[in-house]
Amino acid sequence: MAIKFKGVDYIELDTLLTDDERLVRDNTRRFIEENLIPIIEQCNRDGRFPKELIQPMGELGFFGANLKGYGCAEMGNVEYGLMTQELERGDSGVRSFVSVQSALVMYPIYTFGSDAQKDKWLPAMAKGEKLGCFGLTEPDAGSNPSAMRTRARKEGNDYIISGEKMWITSGSIADVAVIWAKVEDEGGRVRGFLVETDRPGFVAKDVHGKWSLRASVTSSLSLQDVRIPAENLLPKSDGLKSPLMCLNQARYGIAWGAIGAAMACYDCALQYAQFRKQFHDMPIAGHQLVQEKLVWMITEITKAQLLALQVGRLKDQGKAGHQHISMAKRNNVWMALECARMARDILGGNGIADEYPVFRHMMNLESVKTYEGTHDVHTLIIGQHITGIDGF
Repeated sequence: MAIKFKGVDYIELDTLLTDDERLVRDNTRRFIEENLIPIIEQCNRDGRFPKELIQPMGELGFFGANLKGYGCAEMGNVEYGLMTQELERGDSGVRSFVSVQSALVMYPIYTFGSDAQKDKWLPAMAKGEKLGCFGLTEPDAGSNPSAMRTRARKEGNDYIISGEKMWITSGSIADVAVIWAKVEDEGGRVRGFLVETDRPGFVAKDVHGKWSLRASVTSSLSLQDVRIPAENLLPKSDGLKSPLMCLNQARYGIAWGAIGAAMACYDCALQYAQFRKQFHDMPIAGHQLVQEKLVWMITEITKAQLLALQVGRLKDQGKAGHQHISMAKRNNVWMALECARMARDILGGNGIADEYPVFRHMMNLESVKTYEGTHDVHTLIIGQHITGIDGF
């Protein structure tokens, strides 16, 4: 019944894209079709991240794709967005891995790091030879990162870091962790540190029992008096705004990625509805209630595409504000989750079987809705911007 994915483009969005942008999307789509789609359901069953795809993704320039130099692909932001769209059409966990490597590890090194730090880490990370994770969220500090308890204190030419981090993508497979901590000697100012994961006192443990992002590595991090040299401080990191800048980069990729998940669910539901017959030997696609669901899905996907594209264009011009990215993340993830639920409804009992990708996407999107700022947090970010009043 399944037909090869050809894309979801109701209003000729392709005419708004450059040749290079379409090329990036099509190359990523081909990679996902040939390498991830055949194995992802088994990976999801097994709770296994497909590590065998790391090197090929590095060779295709997926890591740090919109950064300049250091062996990075130097894509524009729309190209980068279209790449993440196709990655998440495969699986949210794989897109999350690329987002963390790119937006949450390479970006802070690129933006806040020293020349020596950039030279040491970025070329190897661009190739996928070195992996990273981002340690901001804590067991008791999720939506309010200012409440973090992780501390760093200066001792001679070293820093000593202690604390706990939670829900860390790639934590147990990372070579280096970007750890955010309050520096005692600086009045509790938040700074970023590069912590090699083989240092004494650093322990990463995988989180098991997940119903979501099963094909992704999720870890807790424990740092007990981990000693690092002072040169591991990200020198240009300055307060909580620094990790929030990183999150902004990741949220942008999520806004595009969610469209990919929605596309996968819509495409599956449309094919299924045209194939499945019920009542008078008629395809269920001919029933009005099913058509209403499909029309809602294609309309909301189209609106999300236009929103993401405009935010990408603004980002390329240096005009995208954090509120624009919050709107795109908030709307597009909500839209994708609703599409997944409608698609599951159209598939009926088959909607819960992993013969189809719908339920996997629905479970994954429950996490995507929460991380990098919950739906409600982004609501308050936009509300603050349009009213001038802080509702937090």
